[in-house]
Amino acid sequence: MQATVINRAPADRVPSELTGKCAIVTGSTSGIGLGIAQGLAEAGMNLVLNGFGEAREIEATRRRLADEHGIEAIYSAADMAKAADIEAMIEAERDAFGNVDVLVNNAGIQHVEAIETFPPAKWDAIIAINLSSAFHATRAVVPGMKQRKWGRIVNIASAHALVASPFKSAYVAAKHGVLGLTKTVALETAEHGITVNAICPGYVLTPLVQKQIPETAKARGITEEQVIRDVLLHAQPTRQFVTTEQIAALTVFLCTGAGASITGAALPVEGGWTAQ
Repeated sequence: MQATVINRAPADRVPSELTGKCAIVTGSTSGIGLGIAQGLAEAGMNLVLNGFGEAREIEATRRRLADEHGIEAIYSAADMAKAADIEAMIEAERDAFGNVDVLVNNAGIQHVEAIETFPPAKWDAIIAINLSSAFHATRAVVPGMKQRKWGRIVNIASAHALVASPFKSAYVAAKHGVLGLTKTVALETAEHGITVNAICPGYVLTPLVQKQIPETAKARGITEEQVIRDVLLHAQPTRQFVTTEQIAALTVFLCTGAGASITGAALPVEGGWTAQ
């Protein structure tokens, strides 16, 4: 596990209450995580990016965020399935910035298949990355947050933390677990200036969702076009995909003083899906 550090870029923005604080965003080299990293960078926060991808593209993303927003950024290739990697990533952040002010547990994978043929190895990987990684990262950052009497933990759960869909046994189980973890840690940290919340997005057209489309088509015996129309967007009364910018804006809000009394909450952003 390696971390790459860049020099501080000159800030040319009006400082916000989050300027100079540091956020770790797991699974932030694409999709929702990258959108959140963008939003936090716009608010003036230094970043730890994490995730998989082509090294040159990750480097370009890291440098772009730093240069555009006048922040510092590091990249960690930590494997979210490995507790030791997670601990090393957090230590690298402390070496670079001193404190972990905000933790966004976003890393996730998916597999769509009927329960009777669902591969046990896929189950183990999804539980490890989607749920256990949030436990390991949270466990590591809470002591410092308690000491400083301030911290924000935002878990990117899913509408599937609130309702189920067929053929997603591991994902639904993991996301329900993330919501339970959120509530528990929120109660444990409520008197220490720390908030812990779960954002529950509906379908966002990310690489993870795009990968689900052919898998769901195969599992249900329908076309990919039918998956988009009759499965994904059918679940959302707005008939529109949620955007990464919307998830990022809510994340930033939860990190501000305006969100200080919101903790232990499941916050749906899913076009009305769970209102049905």
